[in-house]
Amino acid sequence: MNISHQKIDDINAKITVDLAPEDYNPAVDKAIKEQAKKAKLPGFRPGMVPVGHIRRTYGKSILFDEINRVVNEKISAYITEEKLEVLGQPLPTDGEEDQKYNWDFKDNFSFNYEIGLAPAFETPFTAETEFTEYVIKADAATLEERTKNLRRSYGKMTNPEVSEDGDVLYATLKQDKADGIEKTTSIRTDVIEDAKIKKALVGLKKEDTAKIDVKKAFKVADLARILGISEEEAENLDVTKFELTVKNINRLEEADLNQEFFDKLFPDGDVTTAEQFHEKVKEEVENLFQQNAAQKLRNDMYTFGMDKVNVEFPEAFLKKWLQATNPNLSATEIEEGFADFVNNLKWTIIENRIVTANNLEVKYEEVIDLAKERIYAQIKMYNINEEPTDEQLSQFAMQLLSDREQANRLFEEVKALKVFDHLKGAVKIKSEDIDFDKFEKLEK
Repeated sequence: MNISHQKIDDINAKITVDLAPEDYNPAVDKAIKEQAKKAKLPGFRPGMVPVGHIRRTYGKSILFDEINRVVNEKISAYITEEKLEVLGQPLPTDGEEDQKYNWDFKDNFSFNYEIGLAPAFETPFTAETEFTEYVIKADAATLEERTKNLRRSYGKMTNPEVSEDGDVLYATLKQDKADGIEKTTSIRTDVIEDAKIKKALVGLKKEDTAKIDVKKAFKVADLARILGISEEEAENLDVTKFELTVKNINRLEEADLNQEFFDKLFPDGDVTTAEQFHEKVKEEVENLFQQNAAQKLRNDMYTFGMDKVNVEFPEAFLKKWLQATNPNLSATEIEEGFADFVNNLKWTIIENRIVTANNLEVKYEEVIDLAKERIYAQIKMYNINEEPTDEQLSQFAMQLLSDREQANRLFEEVKALKVFDHLKGAVKIKSEDIDFDKFEKLEK
């Protein structure tokens, strides 16, 4: 057997595999014998089908399969031995399928494959590269809003006589036309977009009415939900004036800052005063801000790396490979998504070279830990009081990782975090305090 490659240019190459009968016949003979042992054919006892019969009947098919297997194995081993950074997988060159062979176990085969090569470049991150890591401070308005939301989550519902801003009105909406829409439903005043309409719904009592323009009052999605119609119907309402009649007023009173409330949020009993509660809220908010800051730093590193690495890719080969591996995609669809594909590919190569150069390793335990972390966050999102055990989280994590797509996604996420942590130690990081509102402007 002879296998070699020839560079066409810096990002395209050709691999040639030459096979003589002695290279493939041992594998073919073995496969035929195994087939004879397994075959169940009329006129023969199980496992007693003559090898010669299998060779005559199925030999060419087995020969074809074994040659494909041998060639693929040898190409894979060759790519590893030669340390070729291949993109996608090798593809048979055009016209390769037109080769004429007898397939009589005596042919000398020669197969040619196209390969795309990753462009050569140095990763652009050095000890002199500088980034800013922001320390976001919790402002009073954000803390107040978070405190209000927590107190409302554990508050109680009351039915006051007169409406205020933020109440939920149980009301009938009647379209201002004959046989128009009429719907009795709950209306959250906090989602009303028009300030004048919102003000008009303050100070109402049961059976009071108000005329409102629902298109001005609500976003299309909210309006569709309130009226029980599709978003398309909500968007195309011919008459947008409705009469609102109040049937009841619902108000969520905020929970008192007392021990009962503290224990619901912090069951460990480490919060006993309003001051400790506010400190906990600040800590929670700033931890969330810290995640935002970390994401900003990762985005800045990504943008820097993508801007600095200005190289060409084997686009013709990659499009051909995408079409071969995704036969349901049209050429137009491949073309439309190709720029994003190449961007993702470029960053993946940057990441992989950082991983290889610095011997970074993703351990299975780290993937499990990340899965548990994601599951824990999801559970707490829906029920802040639920505290799953480590055993439960481990069971959920194993279930999640049994899905190959989810497992691959989490593996890539762990790898990305490792690369990010490595880069933080390899470049200059300047720390800068910033208010949340100013940080938000940086993100836009």
